[in-house]
Amino acid sequence: MKYIGYKKVEGIIEVVTGLHIGGSTAIIEIGGKDNPVIKHPVTREPYIPGSSLKGKMRSLLEWKHGLINSANPGSREFGEVHQCDRKDCPVCVVFGSSAEKSSSGPTRLIVRDAVICADYKEKQKEKDINWIPLDITEDKYENTINRITAKANPRNFERVVSGVEFSFEMIFRIFDMPANGKDGFDNGKQDEELFMEVLEGLRLVESDALGGAGSRGSGQVKFFVKLPDSDDNKTLDEITTETFNTIPTAKI
Repeated sequence: MKYIGYKKVEGIIEVVTGLHIGGSTAIIEIGGKDNPVIKHPVTREPYIPGSSLKGKMRSLLEWKHGLINSANPGSREFGEVHQCDRKDCPVCVVFGSSAEKSSSGPTRLIVRDAVICADYKEKQKEKDINWIPLDITEDKYENTINRITAKANPRNFERVVSGVEFSFEMIFRIFDMPANGKDGFDNGKQDEELFMEVLEGLRLVESDALGGAGSRGSGQVKFFVKLPDSDDNKTLDEITTETFNTIPTAKI
């Protein structure tokens, strides 16, 4: 096995409806929010953790491929993250598996934290010189209503407002894996084929929701992917696996 190359997927995540990815409530303030969004500990700017995006992609792909154990409610695996030792599993190879079950080498997909896009910040500053990144959140209030007494039980949580743009980056690693070829290796063929799962995962997130309260209107996002060696951004419908070249590690 040898690390021979990688594909880079980068671009913009546009928040279409308010986004809530929860942060710590360890510090309780008078009048503070019950459920704040996650923020950088120094700048206090909201961001999208790579683990949140990667986890959502994995979950949706597990459902798509029928890999969720939903048949045995009493088992330890019921509803848990899918993990197996198949060397061609489209989920475990791309997103990783436990050390005990991993037989396909290192996790292929690396997802960076997505931070507020620099261009978005500049545009907001042009509109309002006093604008600061802390201005991109809102308080969302909801009520649960008792069906008999009509008593309301209010709750609130923080959301990143619609229209905010985050810069994202993913690295998909290509490994030369043992195979039945003439030299005993596949020259990255399996990983090249599995790269389609990354783009499919992004499409599934677009059609679903990212973060919390997705079934109640939050978390709709749209991806705009930067073309390699260009400043042009395209929607997921405008790109294919052929859009992305494999960058040899020899050039690093």
